[in-house]
Amino acid sequence: RFVRYTSINTRSNEESTTIPSTQTQVDFATNVLVPDLKAIGLDEVIYNRENGFVIGTLNANTDAKAPSIGFIAHMDTADYNAENIKPRIIENYDGNDICLNEEHQIFTRRTDFPNLKNYIGKSLVVTDGLTLLGGDDKAGICEIMEALSYLVAHPEIKHGKIMCAFGPDEEIGTGADHFDVKQFPVDFAYTIDGESLGQLEYETFNAAGGTVMLKGVSVHTGTAKGIMINCAKLAMQFDALLPGAAVPEHTCGRQGFFMLMSMETQVDTGKMNYIIRDHDKELFEAKKAFFLQAGQTLNEIYGREVCEVSVKDQYYNMYDIIKDNMECVNVAKAAMEKAGITPICDPIRGGTDGSKISFMGIPTPNIFTGVENLHGRHEFACIDDMKKAVEVIVNIVNIEK
Repeated sequence: RFVRYTSINTRSNEESTTIPSTQTQVDFATNVLVPDLKAIGLDEVIYNRENGFVIGTLNANTDAKAPSIGFIAHMDTADYNAENIKPRIIENYDGNDICLNEEHQIFTRRTDFPNLKNYIGKSLVVTDGLTLLGGDDKAGICEIMEALSYLVAHPEIKHGKIMCAFGPDEEIGTGADHFDVKQFPVDFAYTIDGESLGQLEYETFNAAGGTVMLKGVSVHTGTAKGIMINCAKLAMQFDALLPGAAVPEHTCGRQGFFMLMSMETQVDTGKMNYIIRDHDKELFEAKKAFFLQAGQTLNEIYGREVCEVSVKDQYYNMYDIIKDNMECVNVAKAAMEKAGITPICDPIRGGTDGSKISFMGIPTPNIFTGVENLHGRHEFACIDDMKKAVEVIVNIVNIEK
């Protein structure tokens, strides 16, 4: 299933105005996921054309009181080549460098990716070096599918109502904006969208996007003295006003940052796009205020408006919701321990669809998929750890734990 799903291009498109952002996601949802869920034997499967989500339900098979639980994964893949993906299975990985593409001499090297040492003796799925794999998050989709299939085939495992949701456009940050919680009446849920074995994440960044519109003055260089204002120089000045140590390459753990994502300038116009991140809400608000103040400072330096700065919130730290609803975390911890897995509960230096869905009223932490090196040619999935993710999902819903 995983090889079949990852071979299909479902890359999202940030420039699109449609929902989902690409027709390939619609096709994948309607032509692959819906039929596959029906084939498994779920009680109800729907595709919501308004938001692009596939919803499936497996009704409770017991009268015993049990929570209704949801599992969520996203269909789209990241902003990297996803055309003509050719997954390849390596059985019993020997721990050496992996040749992804002999013709182009593309390797996943141990010196670059020391995490490879954790997978010696296991089976991996890798790329041909020319595309990403798409395990983020088709691994999550497959693991939910396989867990549901197992539960249908083993009715002796008693469970409450189980729901699944496969959605679009997580990678561009818009899919969960349109999630319909009324179509997903569960007590709590999990995104199956983490990375290495054991990850159980219920703390994310608070996130915002910052935009700086630059306004310069263009004039012939021969008569530019005292007149020209070069937006390329303005961009450098603005960035220099931000704290140099508060960038991704110099931070870790719960340290937040500013990141210049893109910049385009001519002499008289320019635009800079930033992301602003922090786990702590007060520090997050302070960073946004600092960013806006940098714009005011630059305008004061020039005595005129040379930049217009704006900030827009993107998502918030799910822990602010989950800390008062820890049942979902405790259930997942117990399910992992039953599977012989030690939970790893580190904060995410990013976000998931669960960040937004938690604030919609469904506490939704994140669970590992067994995929690493995301969003590029060196992405790989560990089949052994994917099977463990399936086991954890089954353990979560099994009320006779």
